[in-house]
Amino acid sequence: MNRFNQLDDIIAAISTPLGVGGIGIVRISGGGSIELVDGLFSGKNTLLSKKSHTLSYGKIIHHGEIIDEALVSVMKAPQTYTKEDIVEINCHGGSLVTRRILEAVLNEGARLAEPGEFTKRAFLNGRMDLTQAEAVIDIINSHTDLSRQAAVNQLEGRLKIEVGFMRQEILDMIASIEAVIDYPEHDVEEETYGTMEQGTLKILDRMEKLLQNADRGKIIREGLETVIVGKPNVGKSSLLNWLLEEERAIVTDIPGTTRDTVEEYINIDGIPMKIVDTAGIRETGDLVEKMGVEKSKAHAEKADLILMMLDSSRPLEAEDREILSFIQGKKTLVLLNKTDLTQALSMEELEKYIPKEQLLSVSIKENRGFEELINGLKELFFHGEGVKAEDGLLGNTRHKNALFRAKESMEQCLITIRTRMPEDFISLDLQDANRALGEITGDVADEEIIDRIFTKFCLGK
Repeated sequence: MNRFNQLDDIIAAISTPLGVGGIGIVRISGGGSIELVDGLFSGKNTLLSKKSHTLSYGKIIHHGEIIDEALVSVMKAPQTYTKEDIVEINCHGGSLVTRRILEAVLNEGARLAEPGEFTKRAFLNGRMDLTQAEAVIDIINSHTDLSRQAAVNQLEGRLKIEVGFMRQEILDMIASIEAVIDYPEHDVEEETYGTMEQGTLKILDRMEKLLQNADRGKIIREGLETVIVGKPNVGKSSLLNWLLEEERAIVTDIPGTTRDTVEEYINIDGIPMKIVDTAGIRETGDLVEKMGVEKSKAHAEKADLILMMLDSSRPLEAEDREILSFIQGKKTLVLLNKTDLTQALSMEELEKYIPKEQLLSVSIKENRGFEELINGLKELFFHGEGVKAEDGLLGNTRHKNALFRAKESMEQCLITIRTRMPEDFISLDLQDANRALGEITGDVADEEIIDRIFTKFCLGK
């Protein structure tokens, strides 16, 4: 179905979380929304007589039954979130009352909104581009002030502006070439090739700078998928509790206490981390513990960062060596715990598996080594620099892939220019780059991609 076919529908959804709360909101959007809700509203004046962006007190009545008292917001197109008429019914919180009001609205002719459909309409009606629409869900899902600010920057249009600048430069180059094609009596002179080469190099430089920060952006927005591994009883659960500053995981002297994964989001110096405490990796005959060990290995395989715990008061054992071999080549920080005790680890043997700069001495018992951990993280992922919200400009995998394809087309364009190929070949390369950039903002995007993006949203947004 064409995505524009349902724009004439009135849509409705509950926009507040279900459950007990001080307030609940039912949101309605589309042409005729005000008239529809006016049929349910009983107040001093009709909603149709109200000015835009005003609140009215009254009762919501359906089939003669008063459902609830409410404050009703009337917002008239085009100065609204969707650029359509929007009505928001603010009622008492609670799943029953909001559901009853929603049912009344649907009974009067609205349909239940799909996930993200309000924001999708904002995109389709031209209020925002696709990068800004995606920023809305990033704000909702943000776990740190840094990730929130990065999303706000995108919502304000910073990525849109950057992509728009590159597209305009490319379109200017295409226009110049098309002018030459339309007037074949004027050949492309050597000077024109030189100008196009300079323009292409300028655009490639901007693309490269954006791509350099793409991995940083992904970390800022989505967090570092971090897994704590190690053999049993080396302090993994204590590390999780230390990082969280609370007793989240059970800590005992009995090996195998943690049998399943424990997951938490934490914020370390502005760096969001989804941290997973796993079962100790060892050979075991216990079926349940064995399943936990396999799950630990699966998490480690896909993790962005592995924090391996070692007991520095004991020499390396076969289980330690097995884990060290398993994590070689992955982004890893090895924490040498229990440095408050007599040291028995051979650093020379350890450095055969892990570079020296990725070995950090800590004592969870004495609360030592936290700054070293922060610095180790920054060195491993941010070249030792501080993390800024501006680094999150290109933090979406979809954006990165599209920009990479645009860069490949511009690199091919550079080759075409330098080999003095005919101008129509240059134009084709530029058009490919422009098309890929257009996918980022949604100016060029197929319906399936757009639908996939908005299904990630919650109902009512």
